[in-house]
Amino acid sequence: MATPDDKPKKSEWIRCILEFIFGFENKRGQLMDHWIVSADNFSLAPGEFYTAVEKQLQAREFPSVVASRLEFAEGGLMSDQRLYLRFMRERLAVDVCAAPFGTVYFFSCRTTYIPALVRLWHILAAGAFLFAFTILLIKPLGLILAMVAIVTLIFALTGVMRNAGTSAFADLDALLLKIPVVATIYEDWFRVDTFYRDDSRTLYLKLVPGIVQAVADDLTAAKGVKLVRQHQFPPPLLHELFLPMPPRKEDPK
Repeated sequence: MATPDDKPKKSEWIRCILEFIFGFENKRGQLMDHWIVSADNFSLAPGEFYTAVEKQLQAREFPSVVASRLEFAEGGLMSDQRLYLRFMRERLAVDVCAAPFGTVYFFSCRTTYIPALVRLWHILAAGAFLFAFTILLIKPLGLILAMVAIVTLIFALTGVMRNAGTSAFADLDALLLKIPVVATIYEDWFRVDTFYRDDSRTLYLKLVPGIVQAVADDLTAAKGVKLVRQHQFPPPLLHELFLPMPPRKEDPK
């Protein structure tokens, strides 16, 4: 007999299947950290702040960090768009916002992880490429040799992806990360983590938000305004550690 605990498990399986079939890249990602500061009676063009932050990052020459400007909706589908500055390194994004809220001006910084998840359409796209390549080889080589060539190609590509993440193939690693579909398959199935990669991620997640905070402090201080930290959101995995403890019950005498 089915128990109540079976229903969440079944719905979770259904959700995973639907995400695998129809899922596309989530631009917002999974929130890791978030802070926000504000100042009263302060005004600044967001583009001016974003340019100042970009210059600070460029001066430090952090490797593999890509800056871009993205628009996120303020509310629903038809709502106004708010411009954000995004720094992306591997699958780690730092989203920066500078905007007015009434007479208050705020700066926010979110650190998010956008996982590389292989979906059905990635597999279909890769299969379509191999099928088209096979058709091209059948005429000059024949069916059997064409199939042998495709199998050899698959093993060769697998070997290349398994070794591309080493320091000796750093340029190849960067190239694979820029190719649509291939980048997702490479990151999710083949790319291996190393101590250096883990250390560089930790530095990136620590230094970039710190630079954003420093630039915000400098620009507001230049106009005689002091920023007030509104909130520091704990990482979701540590959220339970920040919950208030229930009152202790006294032992009965």
